[in-house]
Amino acid sequence: MAAATPAITALDRAGVSHTVHRYRSDPRAGSFGDEAVDQLAESLGVEAGQVFKTLVISVPGAGTTGLAVAVIPVPQRLSLKAAAAALGVSKAEMAKPDDVQRSTGYVLGGVSPIGQRTLLPTVVDSSARTWPRVLCSGGRRGLEIELSPTDLIALTAAVVAPITG
Repeated sequence: MAAATPAITALDRAGVSHTVHRYRSDPRAGSFGDEAVDQLAESLGVEAGQVFKTLVISVPGAGTTGLAVAVIPVPQRLSLKAAAAALGVSKAEMAKPDDVQRSTGYVLGGVSPIGQRTLLPTVVDSSARTWPRVLCSGGRRGLEIELSPTDLIALTAAVVAPITG
């Protein structure tokens, strides 16, 4: 078994019930989120909307880093305007890859909303609350964590808002 990621360590320390799912990740995949859905949805009996992706955005005025996290269902697109409004800032744009990796401590395609190097302001799409369990990155490509949306929201100190569009 591979070593625990910071996300798994954070869940274990918090005593949060979760399940870790592994799958073979192709480094050439165009979308790591789509790959997770393709690999896990059928085998676990979950719908694509239960699998969430972690996007880091640049939001001047939010936190000390100017970065924030948006967690949305893989099949959806992020509304930067809605995410900015939910975080109480005037605008947002996608963060630069180097800034994402430096701030979170995770590699692109394996960014987890949990256990990041720096706790960033986080917004989780309100659709998460419609599911009894959701999946998000476990902190490595090919690693997903299944947990309750309530625990995801609590561990990330997230606000919840409709942020897809």
